[in-house]
Amino acid sequence: MKYVSTRGSAPEKTFSEALLTGLADDGGLYVPDEWPSLKGSGSGDYLETAFEVMNLFTAGSLNQVTLKKIIDEAYESFDVQGVVPLIELDEQLFLMELFHGPTLAFKDIALQLLGGLFDYELNDRGEHLTIVGATSGDTGSAAIEACKDRENLDIVILHPSDRVSEVQRRQMTTVDSFNVHNVAIEGTFDDCQDLVKAMFNDLEYRNKLKLGAVNSINWARVMAQIVYYVVAAERLGSHEQPVIFSVPTGNFGNVFAGHAARNCGLNIPKLLVASNKNDILTQFFTSAQMKIDEVIPTLSPSMDIQISSNLERFIFELFERDGKKVKNLLEKFRTDGNVKVDSDIEAKFSNSWAAYSFDDEEVIKCISSESERSGVILDPHSAIGVLAARSHRDKQIDPEIPIVSLATAHPAKFPKAVERALGKCPPLPDRLADLHERPEFFTRLPNDLEIVKDHVISCSRIDEK
Repeated sequence: MKYVSTRGSAPEKTFSEALLTGLADDGGLYVPDEWPSLKGSGSGDYLETAFEVMNLFTAGSLNQVTLKKIIDEAYESFDVQGVVPLIELDEQLFLMELFHGPTLAFKDIALQLLGGLFDYELNDRGEHLTIVGATSGDTGSAAIEACKDRENLDIVILHPSDRVSEVQRRQMTTVDSFNVHNVAIEGTFDDCQDLVKAMFNDLEYRNKLKLGAVNSINWARVMAQIVYYVVAAERLGSHEQPVIFSVPTGNFGNVFAGHAARNCGLNIPKLLVASNKNDILTQFFTSAQMKIDEVIPTLSPSMDIQISSNLERFIFELFERDGKKVKNLLEKFRTDGNVKVDSDIEAKFSNSWAAYSFDDEEVIKCISSESERSGVILDPHSAIGVLAARSHRDKQIDPEIPIVSLATAHPAKFPKAVERALGKCPPLPDRLADLHERPEFFTRLPNDLEIVKDHVISCSRIDEK
């Protein structure tokens, strides 16, 4: 299995090389040079399916014994049997809970695996990596949990100051480890993401520090997320069973994993893109146009994004893997803040995607009504996914096909939103009960690339290796 860049001019990589590189040298994102085919329908056992799926994408880089060991260790810390429970909310409407890992968010599913993959490759090569990532709330804590205390890694996570929930922030900033460094950037998540990309695009700086990526620009993140789409279909019948997925969507990585599963043969007639008031993706899938606006703070802060990095992987597919066209389109988008794709491109996705967006009041009503209806307490991101699923079903679109809505975070991560809806705060699990009493460790920096770059240098132990 080889990997190619969405910008078309970087050299091909093996899985291991793409893992450690993260962002391609030409600024693009790595994708498989061809989509593998699922080999047959499994039982829905998470570990078995994870091995079967990931073995397709790691061929030639990891032997099967090593891969299985990394997978088994990655999910040991999940506190429910089966890793991702699938529960029925209503007739033909299911909720897949992805938040039972150590930091209570779906990001754990990919990042617990990524930490093990990094550790194996770096130990094997005798190398060191400086991880730099941006977070809108959940990626940071999941990445820190996966990478803390590892001798071959330093990790620096940027988050937008005062734009993540207190629980999200404290899950990052209360980790006291020699290799963990948190930075609060005076700006938005998009600013944090731009800083990370700028550091990766400075090849001299990147090579000096041996930068590695944990954001979903890293293909291994997307690979790990493909698994739960396959597991859901298997638990509902088989790979051939048509299933619609509703996905709370900010940076497009989670829903792109569903598209990747579809490319590998899973029967997904439609993917529902569920957004909050930062609805640039809804624009794209309803009008084939994107226009950058100001980021609006909402009750679902992990989705307060205007520039969705992983959309580039999807555009690469739409443009029939013409990296030059992808580069030109994205450069125009950055320059003009507005772009529209041609009608022949729009026709390629108009029937297999749908998009919905919802405001905070609709989210609050959904949390309240779902608690009354099914007894399930949703966090504000998962509520947006359920709203999209129910909206789609209410329009009598594909009424006979089951819909699986992805629940991306534990409600206790967003207590203010849940309290507003239900009049009470959901409790944190016992292992995090003292979170608000723990000391915090972080640095506040301006949205200034040179200042941030200097800080990352001060955090890295690369010269000691």
